[in-house]
Amino acid sequence: MNESTASLSTRIVELAYERRRFGYRRIHDLLALEGHQVNHKRVWRLYKLANLSVRKRRKVKRPTGERQPLAASQHVNDTWSADFVMDALANGRRIKCLTVVDDFSRECVDIADGMGGEYVVRLLDQAAQFRGYPSAIRTDQGPEFTSRAFMAWAAARGVRHLLNDAGCPTQNAYIESFNGKFRDECLNEQWFETLVQARQEVARWRRDYNEVRPHSSLGRISLARFAALHRQRAGDARQSPEIK
Repeated sequence: MNESTASLSTRIVELAYERRRFGYRRIHDLLALEGHQVNHKRVWRLYKLANLSVRKRRKVKRPTGERQPLAASQHVNDTWSADFVMDALANGRRIKCLTVVDDFSRECVDIADGMGGEYVVRLLDQAAQFRGYPSAIRTDQGPEFTSRAFMAWAAARGVRHLLNDAGCPTQNAYIESFNGKFRDECLNEQWFETLVQARQEVARWRRDYNEVRPHSSLGRISLARFAALHRQRAGDARQSPEIK
């Protein structure tokens, strides 16, 4: 094995251990995003040679109380968390709401109905026009967040993608806490007749959550006020020019 092949093999092994549920084709996608000019057949050979085939999941009995630590964010736009919440209209039509939260300020970056990796990245780009891009984004292993469109977006924007382990919602505690409030205070309080009504009420609730309601953990001020004060004090380096 020459030096070039050995280096490529090492990188394939590294990616396989970072993304344990990715097969050789997804590994090939990641290599292409990093600028490696290599065809999928060569990746397959090195992948098999390293014995990296994705194994079937087996349930593991873990010690009681074992938890994956959740690192605290240090500033606005340090880390965003994203997830989906399901609901239904009065006529039975299902809607799937993407929720995005800034882990530091606890602000709701956006809520919108829709699905698919391309939809998700459009929404994130729209939010970033006003807020700037996060340093990292934390998600579960849903298909929208492991899609090629999402991975390409993260690589192109320089955003680290933090994937939760399957079945471990506590690793994304900020978005889980927010989603609970969103369900209880907005979705479960009303029976939406139309998609237009649902969008209007969700937008109204989000504005109130961010800009009006006081939060006891932040000295009884709104999330938007807390974020503005932090930007004034810290001069957030990733703040977009439009909101300075």
